[in-house]
Amino acid sequence: MKAFYKKKPDLLYVDEPAFDLHVRPVIYFGAGSDSRKDDMLFINTRGVEVRGMIDRKVGFYSIFTDNQARLPSYVDDYMGQYFVLPHEGFWKDFKDGQGVDFLHARGHISFEATKHINIQFGHDRLFVGNGQRSLIFSDFAPPFLFLKTNVRVWKLNYVFSLNRMTAAPEGSIGGSSPRKEGYPNKFVAFHHLSVNIGKKFNVGVFESVVFSTDDSLGRNEFEWAYLNPIIFYRAIEQQNGSSDNVLLGLDFKWNLVPKVSLYGQFMLDEFLLDNILDGNGWWANKFGIQGGLKYIDALGVSNLDLQGEINVVRPYTYSHNTTYGSYSNYYQPIAHPLGANFTELLGVARYQPVPRLNVIAKLSVAKVGRDTTNVNWGGDILKNNSTREQEYNNTVGQGIDNNIAFGSLTASWQWKHNVFIDVNFSMRKSTSDVAFYNTNSTIGTVAFRWNMARRLYEF
Repeated sequence: MKAFYKKKPDLLYVDEPAFDLHVRPVIYFGAGSDSRKDDMLFINTRGVEVRGMIDRKVGFYSIFTDNQARLPSYVDDYMGQYFVLPHEGFWKDFKDGQGVDFLHARGHISFEATKHINIQFGHDRLFVGNGQRSLIFSDFAPPFLFLKTNVRVWKLNYVFSLNRMTAAPEGSIGGSSPRKEGYPNKFVAFHHLSVNIGKKFNVGVFESVVFSTDDSLGRNEFEWAYLNPIIFYRAIEQQNGSSDNVLLGLDFKWNLVPKVSLYGQFMLDEFLLDNILDGNGWWANKFGIQGGLKYIDALGVSNLDLQGEINVVRPYTYSHNTTYGSYSNYYQPIAHPLGANFTELLGVARYQPVPRLNVIAKLSVAKVGRDTTNVNWGGDILKNNSTREQEYNNTVGQGIDNNIAFGSLTASWQWKHNVFIDVNFSMRKSTSDVAFYNTNSTIGTVAFRWNMARRLYEF
């Protein structure tokens, strides 16, 4: 029994020269209200987290939870469109429409191959960037199977990741529908190289390709050439005569002055320079831009951090002309949650007035272009872009105007070590000429967390 609760957050703790093990209970209980719902919101999560190390070379991590929840109405709206649960994979109806029921599992094995090379294999998410959002690779979609290599040497950091995604889940408003043969798969090969230039500036370049062994072109062979970690995917794509979805671009972070940093991303899906210079709004000039600023201990106030960010993504970006070619997993974007055809401004303020108390305020406004009935204006990345409405004169926000304002204020009190009590107040206002996008929600929640991060639905 001496191994139990030797460390405050651990149920079981073992510390030997060649082996250490941490087993932690995971609990998340919450309740609240939504102005658009008569019934109480709730979240009921129970699970376990396990991590450890063998011979200081092989690490392992796993978290598993069983979850039931009644979520805010705007999340229900999202589920009604795509029949998927944001951030999660397979889900079921809970008590005849009373909520959702789902299992959540993530984990990986990590191997220190050398002093500078780490290899991971597991089932998890990936986030690339310095912002609240990422236009390159975000953690919005469900976890996926991956094999990742990270090389850190000199001033360089290189990441290569091969990821297996779920291409086409099936379901309805009542939950996911299992298939005997399983859902179709697709793959995303990704590499990112960054370099420190001096002590203040870091810049990186990335490339990713979405491909499948089962798409609308009838191919059934795995593209082994994409496993080459140091070659341009576009060259392989052309050599193979394929039309896989290749994205490339860059990101940067600049520590402008002490406590102030600038960051940004530029993502390029496809373009022709002549069409950009002509300014003719050609549909295939597909790209996204992010810019942001972080200010630590703002205005001389200790523990007050401010952040501002802008994201702009043109119509039809991340989409493709094959069934499984979109930049998505489980019908959810693996970049920005709004998909494409939008402009977003957001701000975040974090403040710790006293030890153990953290206050976070967030505000975002977005202008999104939605599709009309049977007309593809480029906002839904799951739609085949060969069904586009027009070749030229495409602009960001075209289609049905949808303006979204989201604000939240959260106070988190660390009662015990890794035990938190959260109080949150959120408002989301969506305006449009189409009734489905014309909604207004006021949400208040209280939650108890133990060894678990907050669940966020900020879109």
